[in-house]
Amino acid sequence: MSKPGEQRPSREEFRYIHPIETRWSDNDVYGHVNNVVYYSYFDTAVNAYLIAECGLDIHAGRVIGLVVETGCRYYSALSYPERLSVGVRVDHLGNSSVIYETAIFREGESQASASGRFVHVYVDRESRRPCPLPDVMRAGLKAILKVGA
Repeated sequence: MSKPGEQRPSREEFRYIHPIETRWSDNDVYGHVNNVVYYSYFDTAVNAYLIAECGLDIHAGRVIGLVVETGCRYYSALSYPERLSVGVRVDHLGNSSVIYETAIFREGESQASASGRFVHVYVDRESRRPCPLPDVMRAGLKAILKVGA
């Protein structure tokens, strides 16, 4: 869990929100969503945005994103069954890398139950060497760039 008094992200800080529903298999033996599942929620939301708004072609595109870093802070436990939303915004937009900030919200709540950091380095599909972000992807990512970033 997070530190006492730590500021949780709020839903209003995110321009892109992706709906997620917990599944029975998301719960662990302790009755809450297992920590590894939070990362799949982040990954799903980020990639849904990239496909819908940034022209990412996961099957045949020249550029692919490789995850090089992730992190998560937990504020309150989630469990099955719950309707959630994952907020995604861009904290840093580099030449070939992107740092995303993510947050998971319980339905009807404005404060995050968890927040995350998700870093992609974009590479050429064949060579696996870093390459500049395509213009359409850069434009889509700028649309959710964190204010002041």
